[in-house]
Amino acid sequence: MPSAGTMLTATQKQPTTTPKGSDFAPLLREIKAAGLLERRTGEYVLAIVINLLCLGAVVAGLILLGNSWLVLLLTIPAGIFSTRAAFFGHDAGHQQIGSSRRLHDAIGQLHANFLLGMSYGWWNDKHNKHHANPNHTDKDPDVAAGVLVWTLAQAEGRQGLYGWLSRNQARIFFPLLSLEGFSLKVSGITYLLTHRPRRESVLELGLIVAHLTVYFGGLLLIMSPQKALVFAVLHHVLFGLHLGSVFAPNHKGMEMPDCDAASKWGHLEKQVRTSRNVHGNLVTDWLMGGLNYQIEHHLFPNMPRANLRRAQGAVRAYCERVGVPYLSTNIIESYAQGLRHMHEVGRQLRSPATS
Repeated sequence: MPSAGTMLTATQKQPTTTPKGSDFAPLLREIKAAGLLERRTGEYVLAIVINLLCLGAVVAGLILLGNSWLVLLLTIPAGIFSTRAAFFGHDAGHQQIGSSRRLHDAIGQLHANFLLGMSYGWWNDKHNKHHANPNHTDKDPDVAAGVLVWTLAQAEGRQGLYGWLSRNQARIFFPLLSLEGFSLKVSGITYLLTHRPRRESVLELGLIVAHLTVYFGGLLLIMSPQKALVFAVLHHVLFGLHLGSVFAPNHKGMEMPDCDAASKWGHLEKQVRTSRNVHGNLVTDWLMGGLNYQIEHHLFPNMPRANLRRAQGAVRAYCERVGVPYLSTNIIESYAQGLRHMHEVGRQLRSPATS
């Protein structure tokens, strides 16, 4: 198992072994034979209904508390169950729930566009590119240079505000996650207005407008404008922190293949070397929506969430047999590894006294 010191910082690490793409086939056959790729539609339906009832209970609590500052306490369950809705939208995008793409699109748009006010189409487009080339700076939008940078090459020459952000990105990472809930809305709407075919974008935009109308209209009917604004901000901050904290441990600080390495790696090595698992238990699995089994999810993106834990043993054993490093760590260490990587990337922009 690799330590944090073996992960990439200034240079791109090359594989010690180069399994071919066909090396994935035996594992795939084993997983299929175990029935782990079979749909668990009934369980998904039950889980979705329960989450909708929980969101309904939050709304009922808002109505009962009315124009009281106590309503701010409900931002906590609102953030948690909004993140659960995002998990269902994510799983629908991977076709994990049923057998029909139309059904998955309906579930995804219900959860993403209507319940959360973000674009299901934008998320799918971005997320599919990430799955195809995880941690590849030229092909994975999740590690493209932006507010944050992930390689020394991306950090080189950044000045002004972006330079300050890069120097301090490890320190401000979690505060920045608090903006994720707002960013998801803005990015999705921008994408729909500029990229999506008109017929598809009209439906998605209509659902987002319906979300904004119901969300803000409902808050203003229940409480004063000041309380409504504070509630909405806190809700989105907690939602962004929760959702961002789920995705942050999965790839940050793991290997980042260059074009040469990526061309040599098959599906197995490309997905396992760039992903990190977080040790699971009932609480961790629930709070992280099963995405703490990130290696298994990347190898089998259409595997129902509940089966990821069951697949872990076979995947780990197979990786050991073929010599592909498989990393699973606790939640605290996973964040620490990612933050150390981000701190190291900003090192060249800091003076020796502050590094």
